[in-house]
Amino acid sequence: MLALIQRVTEARVTVDGATVGEIGPGLLALVAAEPGDSEAQIVRLAERLLGYRVFPDTAGRMNRSLTDTGGGLLLVSQFTLAADTRSGMRPGFSTAAPPDEAERSFNRLVAVCRQRHAGRVETGRFGAHMQVSLVNDGPVTFLLRP
Repeated sequence: MLALIQRVTEARVTVDGATVGEIGPGLLALVAAEPGDSEAQIVRLAERLLGYRVFPDTAGRMNRSLTDTGGGLLLVSQFTLAADTRSGMRPGFSTAAPPDEAERSFNRLVAVCRQRHAGRVETGRFGAHMQVSLVNDGPVTFLLRP
């Protein structure tokens, strides 16, 4: 499982013109499940999402986490993030988990984050064609693996 995180001042996901998930300041995480993701990997990614220090302290250094700030977390499933792009001119998706497995892993990640984070945890809609809008704060973007 991997997540591309972006520190945002706001982010929103819409499906068919309707907002399905929205946060103010916090993190947008585009999440891809990979075949065989374990419970330990899912929990570790949740810990990293909530504890990764990407928010500024009073001195302006990235020393505060989402847990510290109480900011929002918007989790969006994005299987294309797990694409194999090493050769050719078209991505391969054998490195992404099959849809049923990916949905289970993604839902488990959402549940762990909601259980452990006092702030708002929102999602997109798994398997839907989504439009993601965000204002990247910094810009600050990181690729996380468990």
